[in-house]
Amino acid sequence: MKSKDVQKIVFSKYQKGDGPTKIFRDLNGGLCLKTVKRWCKMISETGSIELAGPLGGSRIVRTPAAIQKVKNRIKGGKTMSVRKLSNDLDISQKSIRRILRNDLGYYPYKKIIEPLLTDAQKIERKKFANWVRTNFQKEQTMRIIFSDEKLFDIDGIYNSQNDRVWAASRAAADKKGACSKGITPLVILDKGTTDHARYIKEVLPVALKYGNKIFGSDWTFQQDGAKPHTHHLSQQWCRDNFPSFIGKDRWPPHSPDLNPLDYCIWDEFNRAINWNKIISKKTLIE
Repeated sequence: MKSKDVQKIVFSKYQKGDGPTKIFRDLNGGLCLKTVKRWCKMISETGSIELAGPLGGSRIVRTPAAIQKVKNRIKGGKTMSVRKLSNDLDISQKSIRRILRNDLGYYPYKKIIEPLLTDAQKIERKKFANWVRTNFQKEQTMRIIFSDEKLFDIDGIYNSQNDRVWAASRAAADKKGACSKGITPLVILDKGTTDHARYIKEVLPVALKYGNKIFGSDWTFQQDGAKPHTHHLSQQWCRDNFPSFIGKDRWPPHSPDLNPLDYCIWDEFNRAINWNKIISKKTLIE
C-alpha cells in the first residue's frame, strides 16, 4: 500500500479541485500518473481511497516480482526512460531508480552512434572538405546557417538525454538552424508528415528571414540529404532565394558530425527540457 501520508495529500488536493495531472506534477515523481488517476477515480466514486490490504500496513514495492518485471522490460539493451517504466509498471520513479541501481546494479549509458561509412562515402566527405577549403575563406565559414530536424516524443525517447541503455557496464550496454551568431527560431511541425511543399512553405522562409537579418546578403544555407530537402522544387527555391547554399550534390551522406546541431546543440537543447513535466504534446511544445 502507498504511504498514508501520500494518500492524504492526494485526497486533500482532489477535494480542493486539483485534477490528476496537477496532483501528479505536485508530487514530483512520488506516484506515477496512472496511480494518481486511479486514486482520484476512487475518491470520486466512493469518497475515499480504498486499497487492498490492511489499512496502515506497509508495502515493499521492490519485491522480487517487481525487480524481475523491470529486468525483463530492459532485457537485450532496450532503451527505456525511467518515466516510461514507471507508467508502464505502475511503480514510482523513485522505486524504479532504486531497483535499477541498487537491486540490478545497472547504470544509465548514452547510446553512442557512429556513422557507418562506406569507402565511397568517405571519398565524398574528402571531396566536400576539399570543396569547402577551395571555395570558402575562414570568415565565410562563420556565415553558414546549418539546419536540421529532430523528433520529440512526450516520453523523451527521441532525445539523447533520455535515450539510455540501462546496463551493468557500458560494454553491455522539430526544424532548427544554427550559425556562429546563434540559433534561428524553432519551427514546430506537429501535425502530419513534412514533404517538399511544406518544407518550402513553413521552414525555408524562416531560415531566409533570419539569415538576411543577421548576415545581410552574404551568407550560405546548409541542409542535409532528407527527401524534402533534395526535391528539385526545394533546390530551385534555394537557388532563387538564398545568397548561397550547399546543393544536394555537395553535402556528403551520413555526416551528422559535420553539423553542429547534430553533434552538439540538439543534445544541449534536450538537457534544458524538464522531461518530468512533459505529459502531453501541448506541454512538450510549450
